[in-house]
Formats: sequence, C-alpha cells, structure tokens
Amino acid sequence: MTEPYTVRALDASTWDAFAELVERNGGVMGGCWCQNNHRQPGLDSPEAKRAAKQERVRTDRAHAALVFDADGLAQGWAQYGSPEELPGMTHRHAYEQDPPPRADWRIICVFVDKKHRRQGIARAAVEGAVELIAAAGGGRIEAISQATAGRGRAPFLFSATVEVFEQNGFERVRQVGKHSWILSRVLDPA
Repeated sequence: MTEPYTVRALDASTWDAFAELVERNGGVMGGCWCQNNHRQPGLDSPEAKRAAKQERVRTDRAHAALVFDADGLAQGWAQYGSPEELPGMTHRHAYEQDPPPRADWRIICVFVDKKHRRQGIARAAVEGAVELIAAAGGGRIEAISQATAGRGRAPFLFSATVEVFEQNGFERVRQVGKHSWILSRVLDPA
C-alpha cells in the first residue's frame, strides 16, 4: 500500500469517517454523496442522497476503498461495484456503440479531499479498490478515465487518471472522448 496511507472498505464501521469527509467537502459535487452513479430515482436533495448512501452502505450495496491518512482521517476514496450496482457512467453513448466484454466490477468515482490532492491519495484509493475486489473474488474490472500526460494541469476529474489506472495493471481498451479511455483489467481472486 502507498505510504503513509491505509485503506479500509467503506462499511458500517467506517461510515462516520466517510460522512465526515463528504461533509468537510460540501457534500461533494453539490451534495452528490457519491450516490449519482447508483442512479436511484427520487433523491432530490443532499439529505436524501446522504440517507440513501448510508442505507446502501448498511446493506452492502455500496462499495468503496476509503483512504485514511497517518492521523486516521479519511482523505479520499475509490467507489467500485458491479455494473448493476453502478449503472451510471460517463461517456455512456460512446461506450455503448462498441461495448467491451462485460465487466464484473466498475471503478466509477475517485474523490480526494480538496486540500490533499496531488499527494498520492487517488493512487492509494485505486490500489485499495483493486485489493478489495480481489478479496471479493476478482474478475474483469473496468473504468473510464482521462489521460493527462502531456496536458499540463488537467481539469477536475471524477476519477483517477488513466496513468494511475495503468500503474495498477489496467490497459486501455479504446478511446471514448477527446482524452477519455475505457480501461480494463482481469484480476485473479486473492
């Protein structure tokens, strides 16, 4: 694991740390609570999204690798789950024109506290998600992200960069946007 971080699964025991991180960052993306990719209808307010996310975590229907710093504070996460759990994705139209082999898992959202970006937390989150997926049986994992090499400072991303995924064994499948790629990795069970 990337030092000085530790990664733990998002579950009932880590919910409070996750909630504190989200609240510290204004609900994340205007109150998303990392709930938007679940595509659950009827969640019109940040409070409703928070309650729905907590219920999903409590019932093992929401997964994330939660990254903790040396002081024990959560500073980021990588959300992962099955395609049924996370049907939302960027570049859906381009993805569906020529879909890759069906994935068992998706890594959809990688978030880092705004005061702790560019410190390796996204890398630790992706690495942790891969380890948690392996422990859950492995399989084909997909992600969609942006390549940033040679672009200078990239815009805000909803995921880790293509390069971070490649450092974790992912390969580019095909391009779905100007800088966006479908990435994939087949992972053996741990």
